[in-house]
Amino acid sequence: MSLLPVFRVIEQTGLSVWIRESDSVFAYWFILSFHAIGMGLLVGASVLIDLRILGVPPDLPLAPLRRLYRFIWVGFWIQVASGILLLIAYPTKSLTNPDFYLKLTLIGLALTLMQMLQKRVLSDGSLSETAMMAKGKAFAIWSLIFWVRAVTAGRLLAYTYTTLTASLAGGFRHL
Repeated sequence: MSLLPVFRVIEQTGLSVWIRESDSVFAYWFILSFHAIGMGLLVGASVLIDLRILGVPPDLPLAPLRRLYRFIWVGFWIQVASGILLLIAYPTKSLTNPDFYLKLTLIGLALTLMQMLQKRVLSDGSLSETAMMAKGKAFAIWSLIFWVRAVTAGRLLAYTYTTLTASLAGGFRHL
């Protein structure tokens, strides 16, 4: 069963058309910019924790970095909200692109690692800085790998799609 009729219905909603076609500063480019800000908070805070666990910068205490998880979750929810709006604007473009699913999988893996890092390393008050770094090293390395790949996959979405929107005539509008 094809989901193209569902994509077409979504693309014909007022919200979808407004996001794609409006000249308003609050339409597509604002949402995309908000998505980038969310990514900066989410990935930036995660990368800072990962790099510190790997010894960069060596003088920054590790335990207080637990507070960065607030930024991680704020960034995540900004990404979810803005991502849903971007998906409403172009459901066919995203949902027919395997790269979109790769991006979501990588984000899920990176977030899982960040949660494991928080619970098993940063929240363990019995660990010294050195022990935290040793116990968290594998988490940090894999987290960095997943974040770099997730950001790359997300960026490639602008270039790897084959179908932008389902057309009203029943076919596709290809770019």
